[in-house]
Amino acid sequence: MISRRNFLRNTGGAGLLGIIPVASVAAHVLPEKPVDPTAIPLIVSLDGEWDFCLDADERGMKEKWFASPEKQSDWQQVTVPHTWQIDPEHVEYFGKAWYKKRFFVPRSWAGSTVRIEFEAVYHSARVWLNGQSVGMHLRKGYTAFFLDLTPQIKPGAVNTLVVAADNQFDDDMLPRNHSYDWAADGGITRPVSLHVTGPVFTTRVAIVSHADLAHQKAKVQVTATISNTSGGQVNLEVPFNLCLEGEGTVSAQGPVINVKLGPGETKDVVLTPVTLDNPKLWHFDHPHLYVLELELRQDGKLIHVLHETFGIRNIEIKDAGFYLNGERVWLMGVERMGGSNPDIGMAETTEWIRHDHRDLKILNCVFTRAHWQQDKRVLDYCDRHGILIQCEVPTWGGATFKGMQQEPSEVIMQNGLEQLRELIHRDRNHPCIFSWGLCNEIGGQNPPAYHFAANMLKEAKRLDSGRLCSYASNSLEKTPGKDVSALMDFVEWNEYYESWYPGTVEDMEKNLEEIHSAFPEKPIVISEYGWCRCTATRTVGDPKKIDVLRSNDAIFRKHDYVAGLIFFCYNDYRTHIGDKGLGVMKQRVHGVVDLFGARKPSFEVLRQESGPVLSLNSWMDGGSLHMQMTTRKQIPAYTLRGYELRWVVYADQDIPLEQGAVSLPDLKPGQDFSLAKKLLTPGPEKILVQVMRPTGFSVIEKTIVQQEG
Repeated sequence: MISRRNFLRNTGGAGLLGIIPVASVAAHVLPEKPVDPTAIPLIVSLDGEWDFCLDADERGMKEKWFASPEKQSDWQQVTVPHTWQIDPEHVEYFGKAWYKKRFFVPRSWAGSTVRIEFEAVYHSARVWLNGQSVGMHLRKGYTAFFLDLTPQIKPGAVNTLVVAADNQFDDDMLPRNHSYDWAADGGITRPVSLHVTGPVFTTRVAIVSHADLAHQKAKVQVTATISNTSGGQVNLEVPFNLCLEGEGTVSAQGPVINVKLGPGETKDVVLTPVTLDNPKLWHFDHPHLYVLELELRQDGKLIHVLHETFGIRNIEIKDAGFYLNGERVWLMGVERMGGSNPDIGMAETTEWIRHDHRDLKILNCVFTRAHWQQDKRVLDYCDRHGILIQCEVPTWGGATFKGMQQEPSEVIMQNGLEQLRELIHRDRNHPCIFSWGLCNEIGGQNPPAYHFAANMLKEAKRLDSGRLCSYASNSLEKTPGKDVSALMDFVEWNEYYESWYPGTVEDMEKNLEEIHSAFPEKPIVISEYGWCRCTATRTVGDPKKIDVLRSNDAIFRKHDYVAGLIFFCYNDYRTHIGDKGLGVMKQRVHGVVDLFGARKPSFEVLRQESGPVLSLNSWMDGGSLHMQMTTRKQIPAYTLRGYELRWVVYADQDIPLEQGAVSLPDLKPGQDFSLAKKLLTPGPEKILVQVMRPTGFSVIEKTIVQQEG
């Protein structure tokens, strides 16, 4: 069996498992592909080998390591993305550290605009190129940022990039100081890349779509943010088209508009809306994606093109329920706490992200949330495989507003708004994003917390008016009508009866009914529930987790206004305030898998509870295989469309000898389906029967074993 460390090395994690002293990383040679200012943009990864050193004495700024890196003699080689928190010697180090990257820029880049994108540096970054400051991104550890390197770049020469990172606990940012409960891993934790263009380019697009279900049409509105970094005025033609991803034909084409930009001007340009006929809608079981191709032309010549994927789907609230593309859905899933594998931490490899999210799909997860802004590789997986997700600003815990009276402090409010803007600007086009999460467990009846959430909601609606917004409340046990949940599109409740809250499931049900009475028009999402072995007195682990899951689900299924369930959580997770484990293994034991992804018995129970099929029975009679299934009537419940029933027959000493499949009709919540099929294989030993989603994941499976004689 392959070891965990070798698995990570073989799947993109090499270099993250230790720090190797070196004199200096050799200059990385960038592609020699000519970059004409009129060419399509070139994106070059800067991931891989970098120089690294800690700065516990904070000498770096005083000695100007950014200008003369050789003054620091203890550079070590690491692989970016990187966090020093996984190194045994540095696991408890929270402070400043430095990174250095040397790369040779081809002469063909002369005249181009060169920007660098950091997808995340936790939590603060100051950046220099060739000894000159190119910018900073402070106290926003999970959002991406671009910096313009053009004035300092040297084509035809080796360039030196220096980054100072800082993960000290901080009172002036979110998450605030020590208040939060997950890994505080410092470093350049997500990918880094160079974006090489001409001086005029599209920086981002906002795509808003709405499906007219009655007429089988969809309206798509695009707003493009275009920048002119040149010293002169430019006159542009801006055409665009839409294609279904994977197909070569154009689904719709927008009329060309003319745009004028002055020198140094950046402008939001609203393009003419287009209508799609017979659009393929995005759904968690049918995750269809479209591609926007937007061009900038000057005097008819192409100078820039941007491609952006998006999906078309309607999410609405009616009758205290969620409607996806016009159909009512009751959603269920589980939350994943990223950065928890102790061999990679927050510097997650692509393969580990896929590993965890494949597990979520196996768990029948179609609905999740995350406590902080997510890696775009996470969102891409959710887009393509069908997981609705709430992405959140990391406003965690009542201690966020400690010492504040009626209003949140100006610095905390500003930091929250900045993080929200960066989140929405980058991620709004992902169809998987169900809602924006504004905060978590802040004590929503406390005045400064209430006003913080209200301000965040106002800004989210200004930036993205069509998206749902909410916050995960832990303050609905008493006087729920006074909670800031009253302002949200739907209510989220972190419910921990039988765990953190005293009382029984019967007490929980009374509380649930009180919440519904306070907000009868709003769906309720149980945004967290579960069991944590987070105190010394809790000696029972997984069996108790299974009991809590089943007992709570039984109550939720009695109330159809409970529109969503998110179990907490998928994995035991690393955290700087963990109550179990040492060093990099400090953790909360809260999941259905351990830190390395090993499954516990609760994994299969959660998979069963989260599936839309209530029962699957199969048996042999007279040489025929009989199969009978029933869909769930209560949460999770939604129409099964495009599903398949499969079977595999084993015989002759456990050899798979026969298989079959039938397409299921559309099955609404609570419907039955049965089928009998004559088998050709004599003396079958066992038969595996599965219900399969259109995305290729099994919902439920049963194995029947034939007795001899």
